[in-house]
Amino acid sequence: MLRLLGILATVICAIAAAVVTWPAFFRLERTYPVAQLVSFRGLLALAFAVAAVLFLLLAVARPIRGFALAIALVTGIAAVANGAFVLSRGGTGTDALPAKTDTAIRVMTWNTAGPATPPGTIAKIAVAMDADIVALPETTIETGEQVAIAMRELGHRMWAHHAEDPSTEWDAGSTTLLIAPELGDYAVIESSVDGISNTSTVPSAVAMPTNGNGPIVVAAHAVAPRQSYMQEWRDDLQWLADQCGTANVIMAGDFNATVDHMADLGVDGGDLGLCRDTAVATGNGAIGTWSAAVPALLGTPIDHVMTSAHWEATGSLVLRSMDDSGSDHRPFIVQLEPAG
Repeated sequence: MLRLLGILATVICAIAAAVVTWPAFFRLERTYPVAQLVSFRGLLALAFAVAAVLFLLLAVARPIRGFALAIALVTGIAAVANGAFVLSRGGTGTDALPAKTDTAIRVMTWNTAGPATPPGTIAKIAVAMDADIVALPETTIETGEQVAIAMRELGHRMWAHHAEDPSTEWDAGSTTLLIAPELGDYAVIESSVDGISNTSTVPSAVAMPTNGNGPIVVAAHAVAPRQSYMQEWRDDLQWLADQCGTANVIMAGDFNATVDHMADLGVDGGDLGLCRDTAVATGNGAIGTWSAAVPALLGTPIDHVMTSAHWEATGSLVLRSMDDSGSDHRPFIVQLEPAG
């Protein structure tokens, strides 16, 4: 009887490990609580590795040796598989951007956690990064204008745009987008402003060029996948995928999702719609942008810059030096070049 129970426990453990390691195979990547668990690949790999070691130690006891070795094998395989995912997306990441060329643009996204991050701090980082596009979820237009003014005083002019949802509490109901005048004139489309077509709870801003041939720029913010908001979260990811339907789109912001959650939302090789994730492409896809309170290798990469075919990422940076800035997110900066 005990042997049968051990076999059953081993099978259950193997299934659970497979589900959290390859959730897309089971079509559970956007299902509670698998979605929450798979967000932390680094922690999963570490937890499975610790479990494997513990069960190997327990195998010293003869009565449970077979069971302990079986569980150690299951958790060991899961640790290796999750570690492989982490390594394939960048492992320890990169910490520098290439020199900026005449044709390059830089995109920065930073969820500022509302008033937790002073406008002057945001401006100094954006200028230091020589950013041409800055997506600021949880930032009001009033704060965004202060950031733009501070950047102007530092010799780096930007135009401020925004979208808001008054029904959402505090600054999470606003998303600000700064765009350099050199990219042309932009306007946020009316459906983003009035909420007819937008993410469900925390707003995104879709800015279209009103002159020239600049990219469509989307400042993205999807609702967090709390248990009571799972359907809204899934709808938000689909909406964001729909915004990336042409070849010249740059989308940046807090997606509250990793690339694992985007399985089957890509089109023609894209990760989300036609867009590809620039962090994965440049070796930073495993570096956590949230929470700034934990080491970056153990956090979750939920802040993204995504681009469609017109753009190619040549480098990226998860800025870890700002962990004490006030925000619970890390800034993420990407350098882009026109493809081809």
